[in-house]
Amino acid sequence: MSDLDADKQGDSLVLDYDLDAPPEKVGRALSIPALRDSWLPDGDLAHDAPISATPGEEVSYRMRDDEPPFLESIVTFQLTPNAVGGTRLRIIHGPAVTRAMARAPTAANSNARCLMRAA
Repeated sequence: MSDLDADKQGDSLVLDYDLDAPPEKVGRALSIPALRDSWLPDGDLAHDAPISATPGEEVSYRMRDDEPPFLESIVTFQLTPNAVGGTRLRIIHGPAVTRAMARAPTAANSNARCLMRAA
């Protein structure tokens, strides 16, 4: 690890690392459970399987706190080749968007003005 930059974007923590290993090797370490478990144990994950993955580019996992109130978050690992043949690893860790946090749709019977077009 030769470089670390930390940034805060909204509710997410963003960490950037420059690694000496090529993106293919880092991608395997992030996606193969036997390799991933050595630095990100299953106990930290809400589910063993990723919630999304683009091989060689990005993988996201849902994490859960081990103490009440057992909050969940999403951690995304983004991989890009760097100028010296290694990998630029970006880790984005933020809150999980739940249905309660998502914007509710407008009710059909909201008493809002209804606009109609003439046919």
